Amino acid sequence: MASDLLTPEELGERWHVACETLRYWRWNGTGAPYVKINGCILYRLDDVDQFEKEHVRRHTADKVLVNGVEGKVGKNPVSH
Repeated sequence: MASDLLTPEELGERWHVACETLRYWRWNGTGAPYVKINGCILYRLDDVDQFEKEHVRRHTADKVLVNGVEGKVGKNPVSH
């Protein structure tokens, strides 16, 4: 169902980040999983929800798992 998919623009709006940030995360492998169909990047809502759950933090020193590796969320070179 199409409503279960988000475009980079929609996800950027949801997360308050620029599309360039999402592009960097895709290139870097640190963002939410995505699908590419006919050259179009789409994010499955279930994947986005899971990614958000995995990145819940209660303290700024909390660590998160990124691709199965524990670490702090780094600064992003592209600001919004």
